[in-house]
Amino acid sequence: MANFNLFCCCKGKKYKDKESLVGSLNTHDATHEGIKTIEVEEDCQFSSGSVLSVCVVTWNMNGKVSSHDLAELVNWDHKFDLLVIGLQEVPRCNIAQLFQELLDENYSLLGESVLHSLQLFVFGQKNYDFLRNEEIRVDKYAIGGLGGLIGRKKGAVAIRFSIKGICLVFISCHLSAHAHNVEERNSQLRRISQSLFSKNQNPSAGPADITVWLGDLNYRIQGETIPVRNLIKKDLKSLTGKDQLLQEAERGQIFEGYCEGTLDFKPTFKYNIGSSNFDTSHKERVPSWTDRILFKIDKSEDTDTTLHSYESLDHIRSSDHKPVRALLSINLNKNQNHLH
Repeated sequence: MANFNLFCCCKGKKYKDKESLVGSLNTHDATHEGIKTIEVEEDCQFSSGSVLSVCVVTWNMNGKVSSHDLAELVNWDHKFDLLVIGLQEVPRCNIAQLFQELLDENYSLLGESVLHSLQLFVFGQKNYDFLRNEEIRVDKYAIGGLGGLIGRKKGAVAIRFSIKGICLVFISCHLSAHAHNVEERNSQLRRISQSLFSKNQNPSAGPADITVWLGDLNYRIQGETIPVRNLIKKDLKSLTGKDQLLQEAERGQIFEGYCEGTLDFKPTFKYNIGSSNFDTSHKERVPSWTDRILFKIDKSEDTDTTLHSYESLDHIRSSDHKPVRALLSINLNKNQNHLH
């Protein structure tokens, strides 16, 4: 399996080695200086016991629950070792129990972090020895405001644990809405990053080897509704240059050193509920990629990580957001060999 660095793309170019890639980034030749765009490696053959497969899902549920859509959310052709689900605007029901009922009986809930309607769950296979008896730490950080409705909190929830010497951190967040609140979102991300796991932190624990941010980050596409919708139909790739998240990362404000899969799917917000049609209300919201999954490898030379899928689930229609799903594989043996 190839190291993730070999799949970093800068303006459509592929680099054969790490030095070529770093050199290109240092000369400001990257399309997005802060976030590296990762190609999807579609071949998804996992060797038993040596590669950890992680399915990551984020979804803003808009306060509604559909058992059919929840089932579709976890319906995957491949078996995965870990299922990480980050939800925003969760209705008042036991979502963890609903997922447990939908999942194969071989999966169990390993950890959860909950801040009102902002919730994060990690499910794992029961028969994997390296998933047992691992210390799982959780944390959360609330941001002022109720998101328009009582109980719909903004902020972040997080889960941290180690597997075979590899420390993983998953952070699910819901940031402030509206196109003009870019600096507010930037500030919220910085506060969340500085605050999570900062209390009584064990100094020997060190930084995470792999950090995954997911959630409704609420960064918008700059532009007017009609021109943006026309570009979605004709030239989807051109819209990435108007995406606030990528713009702010390129300015060095957020997510420095993070990676994200190519945005080959339509913007995930805002849709008419019950359909895959963009907002036809009087507001006619500008479609945007508000829902994202990004990841960072702290020790890329020691950890092989490959992105196998990055997609939106367009057929799920009970919310005004579309869920986003990614599949990562992590080579556990390489880290063990390095340690020994």
